[in-house]
Amino acid sequence: MATLDRICISTKKGTVKKPIPEARMIAGHGIDGDAHAGDWHRQVSLLASESIAGVRKVLPDLVDGAFAENFITTGVDWARAVTVGDLVRVGESVVMEVTQIGKECHTNCAIGVATGDCIMPREGVFCRVLEGGLVRPGDTLVHEPVAVRIDDPQEMES
Repeated sequence: MATLDRICISTKKGTVKKPIPEARMIAGHGIDGDAHAGDWHRQVSLLASESIAGVRKVLPDLVDGAFAENFITTGVDWARAVTVGDLVRVGESVVMEVTQIGKECHTNCAIGVATGDCIMPREGVFCRVLEGGLVRPGDTLVHEPVAVRIDDPQEMES
């Protein structure tokens, strides 16, 4: 089962996000109070804790929110498991749609400079909020594929 481990927000773009105990998700907007919320396709960013753990081997002092990620999760390999258009349900009422996988890293990204690599361009997933509500760390995440992945040989045989 996939879970939401941490929620992070910032009031300014280009800064490290800070953990918060809960978040109000607003349909068509994103996380209330977050700098990346608004009427666009990257309202919420997700990154797997398993991916962050690999970077922490090189940068042990890496803080949650350092990648500007909103949701740190456990149990889903976002970059490999989802495709654009899939749905992600969080907690009791929130529904998000995957809109983008990966993004271009900032020039001179501090993590990329320190490690020689940054995971966000490959493993970060972005969503827009379709149905809002309150979310907290510990909430369950459910991935709902909306299309058959053509790169999955088992799906092609059926």
